[in-house]
Amino acid sequence: MKCQVCEVLSVPFPQSKFLRRLVKILCFIVSAGLAVSEAQAEGCPTAKDEMATDRPDVTNSSLVVPVGSLQNENGANISARDGAQAIDGTNSRWRLGVAPCLEVLVDLPSYAAPLRGGGPSGFTDVAPALKWQVSPLPGKLELSIVAGVALPTGAVEIAGRGAQPYLQLPWSYELQDGWGVSGMFTGFFRPEDFTARSITETTFVLEKKLTERFSAFTEYVGDYPQGASPSQLWNSGGEYHLDRTQQVDFHVGIGLNHNAPTYVAGIGYSFRLDGLFGGPAK
Repeated sequence: MKCQVCEVLSVPFPQSKFLRRLVKILCFIVSAGLAVSEAQAEGCPTAKDEMATDRPDVTNSSLVVPVGSLQNENGANISARDGAQAIDGTNSRWRLGVAPCLEVLVDLPSYAAPLRGGGPSGFTDVAPALKWQVSPLPGKLELSIVAGVALPTGAVEIAGRGAQPYLQLPWSYELQDGWGVSGMFTGFFRPEDFTARSITETTFVLEKKLTERFSAFTEYVGDYPQGASPSQLWNSGGEYHLDRTQQVDFHVGIGLNHNAPTYVAGIGYSFRLDGLFGGPAK
């Protein structure tokens, strides 16, 4: 069957080589995700499972949202850099399960403003994306592929210039006694930024489920811009599930070098609505 989404995306509106490549990747993810067999789909989340969010750590979940479920994730941060202090929020991400092992998501514009000292203020870009859960893979490894683009809707001083595509590979591996490791590799592309056309981000997380509802984590985050010095951050925090579809969380990060923020701290709240496509939640 020919993918109608791919036909729509193939309309030659993108002028940038990066955007044309991104359209091809999006088409691949849509086609592959919709072609997942029922046997494979059994390994992906359902509405009976506890929600898995992309926060409060930088590393996103390797799991998608169940089919027919809409998940909203929000948070606010306070950070310091070079003696100045800033706040940003609400860092809202909406995620919708559209097929087994496949979701669409969008990051809504967040507002950033200085609290003390100088610094720019304004909104970030809106950033739609597609996420395909490739797993279950052999063993306990979970893996997803995410392709998206930050559209130039925000303030240039905050978000940068032009459309900024990205590719992301979040993964996780379950250990014993509530322990787990996870990480993420992300390639950010900035065609209109002549100082750093690309940024590679790598993360690694060690997580422990302390109780039935509370988990804690510690995380390394490294950003490596093309032709520039890296930014390195150590981030730790926790998440508490109020119930199967609600979560509150917090995190505190400390910069490991001069390119990273001195510190960043934040809190958040997320919820999920199930059964939006009609019929009982599965």
